[in-house]
Amino acid sequence: MPTKKVIADTESKMKKAIEVLYDELKSIRSGRASTGLVENIKADFYGTPTPLKQMATLATPQADMIIIKPFDPASVKEIEKAIKASDLSIAPIIDGKVIRLNIPALSEERRRQLVQQTKQDGEQTKVSIRNIRRDTIKHLEKEQKDKTITEDDLEKGKKLIDDLTKQYTDKVDEIVKHKSDEIMLD
Repeated sequence: MPTKKVIADTESKMKKAIEVLYDELKSIRSGRASTGLVENIKADFYGTPTPLKQMATLATPQADMIIIKPFDPASVKEIEKAIKASDLSIAPIIDGKVIRLNIPALSEERRRQLVQQTKQDGEQTKVSIRNIRRDTIKHLEKEQKDKTITEDDLEKGKKLIDDLTKQYTDKVDEIVKHKSDEIMLD
């Protein structure tokens, strides 16, 4: 496989690792309401666990409230049960065909815990990126050993991969810092 294709595959895998981090951080509360807190909670929908974002309209009309309006009003009870079973620790308020979630302010201690969780998620993503780097370098070394690429291509490929790794780990640091600041400021 040509070195350029290997590098492109590596970059694609690193981008996916960053996307996973974004999804993880969406579910971590900051002081303000976000539909990301509830969109992946799964409720029973006619016998199938279904994410809320697929069975309801989610909105944040105020900074401290999430409104969930199910497409099928009969599923209100199932959504309420799923929210109570989740680790959100927020009691849903049923208002006819709509569910309201009032988001309480975070204590200083809870904010620090959430920042720690954010940092742990960032570290896990960095480990994933470094593992991708390691696997790619092994792949390039094997190709060089099999004489499908030259030693110069191997060295150039290693340098490019190291640069990509640095770029993506810096991006992880930036994302984690932004989320930590968001948690502590609200």
